[in-house]
Amino acid sequence: MLTRKQYELLVYLDQQLKQNGVSPSFDEMKDALGLKSKSGIHRLITGLEERGFIRRLPHRARAIEVTRLPDNMEAPAAKGTGKPTARRFQPNVIEGDFRLSGASSAGDSETVHLPLYGRIAAGTPIEALRDHSSSVDVPAALLGKGDHYALEVDGDSMIDAGIFDGDTVIIRRTDTADNGSIVVALVEDTEVTLKRLRRKGASVALEPANTAFETRIFGPDQVKVQGSLVGLIRKY
Repeated sequence: MLTRKQYELLVYLDQQLKQNGVSPSFDEMKDALGLKSKSGIHRLITGLEERGFIRRLPHRARAIEVTRLPDNMEAPAAKGTGKPTARRFQPNVIEGDFRLSGASSAGDSETVHLPLYGRIAAGTPIEALRDHSSSVDVPAALLGKGDHYALEVDGDSMIDAGIFDGDTVIIRRTDTADNGSIVVALVEDTEVTLKRLRRKGASVALEPANTAFETRIFGPDQVKVQGSLVGLIRKY
């Protein structure tokens, strides 16, 4: 899945490569997407590269290759601007509309109320976070079968997976998860964390998506999966 800005950058890169045969500079990308700093472009480029949409060619300046496009790619750009055309793109990252329970309009069958349990905080089991006084409205199409809940992310340990501090993650409640999934994990019955789950033999690794953080290794009885990530909401 791509965030809105990742999608817009991919459209812009593909367009510029086709028109000029060379990728734009970071400054040009920043201006095209209306960002304030090049660090934001760096994060978007890294995210696109990790997801296999682009490839950076080594030892060459401004050398980016678009390797694939999403199925719902929109080719046209606003005439004369070089920017992607405004659109209603609905990825798994959506703009949030936070309200108290029952605040959505009556008869709105396209949204689902999910309990918003609070921030994922070290030292706090998920059960202690339960607070049914707050909820978040989520498009029903974002959810599959099963029970779901929402949590607010605290920290930047998963930024390279496109999950930022203050984002609200949508979690499907489960006690099992595939290897490599991003999960809500309860560590030693005291600490709740959002990390990528890796299993090797009898060991369980909780892997961050930020090189500033270390992967933590535990025994099989020290980690309990409490949910699996299915999407997130970002409020701009």
